[in-house]
Amino acid sequence: MKAIVVTDQAAGPSSMKLIEWPEPKAAIDDVIVRIYASGFVGTELDWPSTWVDRAGRDRTPTIPGHELAGVVTALGYGTTGLSVGQRVFGLADWYRDGTLADYVAIEARNLAPLPGDVDFTTGASLPISGVTAWQGLFQHGRLRAGQTVLAHGAAGAVGSIVTQLAREAGAYVIGTGRAADRQAALDFGANEFADLETDALDSLADVDLVFDVIGGDIQKRSAALVRPGGTLVSVVGPVDARPADGLAIDFVVEPDRGQLGEIVRRVRDGRLRTNIGTIVPLDEAIAALKPGERRKGKTIIRSCA
Repeated sequence: MKAIVVTDQAAGPSSMKLIEWPEPKAAIDDVIVRIYASGFVGTELDWPSTWVDRAGRDRTPTIPGHELAGVVTALGYGTTGLSVGQRVFGLADWYRDGTLADYVAIEARNLAPLPGDVDFTTGASLPISGVTAWQGLFQHGRLRAGQTVLAHGAAGAVGSIVTQLAREAGAYVIGTGRAADRQAALDFGANEFADLETDALDSLADVDLVFDVIGGDIQKRSAALVRPGGTLVSVVGPVDARPADGLAIDFVVEPDRGQLGEIVRRVRDGRLRTNIGTIVPLDEAIAALKPGERRKGKTIIRSCA
């Protein structure tokens, strides 16, 4: 099969190569999925799990990518709940070869059925963005109707889904971003917009939940806006800035079949819009994945299988 591999952490994106790679074998409780589309997060090459195993040992060359949509082609020993020929989407394990390839071996529990009226490109755009938003808002942030949410990066892949899910749950959403993101954030449902290139953020107060996808100084300034008893939830590593009288939680998204189902159900009935940016075939993906101009929305790679 064809696969994109990375070989050198120091070289980062410049070590990406599209090569012929052995097709994966299904372990116990695995399935093999023929990948029709996969998602890519621009920071993946900064994640330790891209380069080392759980014990910290080098595991290169590795295949990056964690989001996928495709069709099950084989079942491992003991695998239940899925069948050969079934359309699926989901989130691959951080420490295994990923989804920038024609096929992937993945634990069945990390996948959910992909309805026939949801195309593979849409399916591949949902796992990280959708489940991250769901877990941050409801599992960690314990969002309730009537609360105020500060959704950073509201025009981005994660922030746009945070905005939509929070609005559906009855929250008042303040979206943030650059000036050029204003209309997109409002179109995704933000009640108002705060331009991070100005001092608009510092004029806010009494926020119940901050959803942080930026970190650094923005995180520090946001922590000061959290009302007593509120929560700052971050997906960018250990929280450096904590609310004076509230909670600060950082988390790494975990696969969850039920939550994947909730997300795709909302896509099907029109309550949730995906945020897809660049779409490229696997043969042309390396150029699109290397750092460069700012890209809006999720980058999707279509497999050549």
